[in-house]
Amino acid sequence: MSFQQFNFTDSLNDALDSMGFENPTPIQEQTIPITLSNTDLIACAQTGTGKTAAFLLPILHKISSQESTGTINTLVIAPTRELALQIDQQVEALGYFVGVSSLPVYGGGKSHEWDQQKTALSDGADIIIATPGRLIAHLNMGYVKFDQVKHLVLDEADRMLDMGFYNDIVKIVEYLPEDRQTLLFSATMPSKIRNLAKKILKDPKQVNIAISKPAKGILQGAYLVHDHQKIDLIASLLKDKKDTYSSVLIFTSTKKNVNEIHRKLQSVGIASEGISSDLDQDQRNKALLGFKNKTTQILVATDILARGIDIKEINLVINYDVPGDAEDYVHRIGRTARADTKGVALTFISADDAYKFIRIERVIEQEVMKIPLPPEFAPGPEYKANMGGGGRRKGGHRGKKGGGKKRSFNKNRRSNSSKGNVKRNKSNQKG
Repeated sequence: MSFQQFNFTDSLNDALDSMGFENPTPIQEQTIPITLSNTDLIACAQTGTGKTAAFLLPILHKISSQESTGTINTLVIAPTRELALQIDQQVEALGYFVGVSSLPVYGGGKSHEWDQQKTALSDGADIIIATPGRLIAHLNMGYVKFDQVKHLVLDEADRMLDMGFYNDIVKIVEYLPEDRQTLLFSATMPSKIRNLAKKILKDPKQVNIAISKPAKGILQGAYLVHDHQKIDLIASLLKDKKDTYSSVLIFTSTKKNVNEIHRKLQSVGIASEGISSDLDQDQRNKALLGFKNKTTQILVATDILARGIDIKEINLVINYDVPGDAEDYVHRIGRTARADTKGVALTFISADDAYKFIRIERVIEQEVMKIPLPPEFAPGPEYKANMGGGGRRKGGHRGKKGGGKKRSFNKNRRSNSSKGNVKRNKSNQKG
């Protein structure tokens, strides 16, 4: 089936089209109709099956179908800061056309971040994505307004319980209206999850999904490399390789990196093109056509376009940074080795991203070969999980089209401004 069959709002369909989303993953296909019907849900699905979009898309549809009330519509609870940020970034990407506000609420930040969180929790934001501990701290202060919450989402519920958050979750639920929809996502379904589900869900439907695996024809490899080494490593790998790799696709998470990689390759005499949201549609089409026709050998793209690139005979994919989850990883490297051909997929793993790649390996049930850096490079980082999560992201509330621009909170946050009046100049905004 296609996303069009869900009858989403026009603005949400525009968002899906801009990101190249055409067909839902199995979990999206099975759970979106349930969420649209306002029925409670238990979904057993690994990280990387597309579950984040599975709950965000129908919720964004509902929010965009209604007039803004200036209150919190949806609460998403996630076990870690890193996952909360990932979900928030997906809201940012999907919600660009929809005009939905969101804010991640997590600990370990600076004092101004606490103030931003307090304002969102008291004045309202469409979607709050929170870790249990920090949310409890705000709840104890007495200003959190959850009386109008329509949706509660528990993501990676089994991990939260493993981390000892059972009582915190039960306490948070006590602050929410009984008349709400609750969606519980978990990679496993042990008895403690079932006990929690019985306590907080009403007559839920159940869905069980397994992730697709990378194609057998893909030779996967990874380099352990510090961030400052990446730009030189990519130039070293591609220099004098024109005859080895006829078609190379480089994925990175930000359009700032697209520009830096493109400039670096050009500076060492390697022809390439970059494609991101900085380009208008005609420019994107021209760049893709050149890559498809083999007049462009190397294309650098943000992963917001990963699903929209369907070109055969790509024989090398490079992940300049580790994708957010296994589903993104499988989609990225799946651009090579199509139609029973062979291909190579290389991933650059920094110290901060090691924990993400370890999780990806667990989900795809495969250990990816770690390749030594070229001899002229200093040693890279060790391969071990950094449970502290990724780096902090600047910015706070994003309630309008345009993504990562800072805004103060206000109740008239969902603007009806035309797309032409929206500035999209932040260099590290996702593609």
